[in-house]
Amino acid sequence: MSEMDELTSNFPRPGRLEWIGIATKRRGSIQTLQEATLQAGTGIDGEHHATSGKSKRQVTLIQKEHLPAVAALIGRESVSPDLLRRNLVVSGINLVALKERQFRIGDVLLEGTGPCAPCSLMEYNLGDGGYNAMRGHGGICAQVVEGGAIRVGDDVTAVSD
Repeated sequence: MSEMDELTSNFPRPGRLEWIGIATKRRGSIQTLQEATLQAGTGIDGEHHATSGKSKRQVTLIQKEHLPAVAALIGRESVSPDLLRRNLVVSGINLVALKERQFRIGDVLLEGTGPCAPCSLMEYNLGDGGYNAMRGHGGICAQVVEGGAIRVGDDVTAVSD
């Protein structure tokens, strides 16, 4: 293992799943859940993105630590996760470090597929400049490798290579 491989495989502690949300239809309102079932190859049961089995955007994740940054950039005291239209909010682990590796949340094995770019709804949901406020703070997208159940409070852990 190279020194860089060793450095990028070392996580100080597990993260935590803080919030779960789904939209049952495109541009639909976000429903907050305490637990959800994810299916391998598609995503979260009930989520409108979980249909084709071909998407690299089966699940979207954002870091809780970025919510205050987005709020500050748009001049608000806080921003609620449903406005950001991500499926999962996690804390305590750097999502960028998971973007091209496998990780577990609850019973589920996910694989980060890349950054989750903001959509045009950010301008509507957050107001003028909302799209730009989300750039660099949008989190990551992931595919479901092994399905199962997740619950708010579950650990988020990187899988060792």
